[in-house]
Amino acid sequence: MKDAWRHFAAEFIGTFALVFIGGATIITSPMLSMQVAVVNIAFAHGLILAIMVTATMRISGHLNPAVTAGFLVTRRIDPMMAVVYWIAQFGGAIIAAYLLKVLYPANIVAATRLGGQSISSDINMLQAISLEAIATFFLVFVVFGTAVDPKAPKVGGFAIGLTVTAGILAIGPLTGGSMNPARSFGPALAMNIFEGQTAYFVGPLLGGIVAALLYDRLFLPREPEPVDHGAVAPIT
Repeated sequence: MKDAWRHFAAEFIGTFALVFIGGATIITSPMLSMQVAVVNIAFAHGLILAIMVTATMRISGHLNPAVTAGFLVTRRIDPMMAVVYWIAQFGGAIIAAYLLKVLYPANIVAATRLGGQSISSDINMLQAISLEAIATFFLVFVVFGTAVDPKAPKVGGFAIGLTVTAGILAIGPLTGGSMNPARSFGPALAMNIFEGQTAYFVGPLLGGIVAALLYDRLFLPREPEPVDHGAVAPIT
């Protein structure tokens, strides 16, 4: 039980930080030009994610329901613990969004939807889902390639944060570059605006699951089972 609370706290704090810092950056972005704002938002999300993944990696380090889904389908997390992660992630995102709503001026909050994402009128829902799925595929692929693979370079959350930065730079103007259902749902709930949530759930979850299965099956080493391998004795 104590271990579950540790994982819950790490996921809650990490996701809270991502939504709060990322949302605050979006809220203050209207004073910047469009091009500068996108770069500013991309780097803010990438930087805070790199920091928080590194800070929580020893305990959990997911901070994204799509990442947790990838771990679940590859049997790297127990189903009940995955539920704990999801509750913590969505809880952290929701609390962060409501705090942003209280702390920032109402007119700016309304104009920016608390940093929530929206789909451009230039694309349809299928395109939005596809863009989110592809960007999240890259993200979860990098998670497995830098944090899961035992032979991977140990770079903390640096590569993961850079992948989010690149994703927002690439698809941000069209979908907001969510790549994280919790990050989108928190502001949507606080503002009671659920436009585009289908894309922000289906796309990231689909892309994350495909990336996890691909990396797990194709790249992770399959060591032969030792002949003397028996039951693991409990730690006393």
